Amino acid sequence: MSDYHPELAHLSWLIGTWVGVGVVGYPSMPEDIRIGQELSISHDGRPFLTHFSRTWELDEAGERVKPLAVEAGFWRPRPDNQVEFLLAHPTGFVEVWVGKVEVTGIENAVITGARAELDTDAIVRTESAKEVNAGKRLYGLVNGDLAWVYDMAAEGQKLASHISAQLKKQG
Repeated sequence: MSDYHPELAHLSWLIGTWVGVGVVGYPSMPEDIRIGQELSISHDGRPFLTHFSRTWELDEAGERVKPLAVEAGFWRPRPDNQVEFLLAHPTGFVEVWVGKVEVTGIENAVITGARAELDTDAIVRTESAKEVNAGKRLYGLVNGDLAWVYDMAAEGQKLASHISAQLKKQG
């Protein structure tokens, strides 16, 4: 389906399947890990986007070593370029993110530059989940790529860099 709901106009640049590489690290980790990521953001005509991401640890040759994180959720547009982002993780926690989307470039009625800045509004976790207290995410459309970063406060640590990746649109 190519026609998205009109309320999704400021989020339309996210739609697609994105694949690329990045890095995961955290103060509690002994060393950074190189990752591969596949992110699918789609719609079905209703006023929200579905989000599904999978990551893998990569070896020196760029081959998949083992699966890492999975997350699934929804981008929900709000008035005045605001956005809500709901994410669930199989490790036992669910996050509610809120933020703003800024379109920084448009050519021939196509968004060529944009950014979404998000902060956690709520985090709920099961008894067995690791302690995650806060986060910041930034997604940006830069030169046709989707770049994103995630800073996290967890496991007794203050907000610190956790994940960054640069993804290319497929198809």
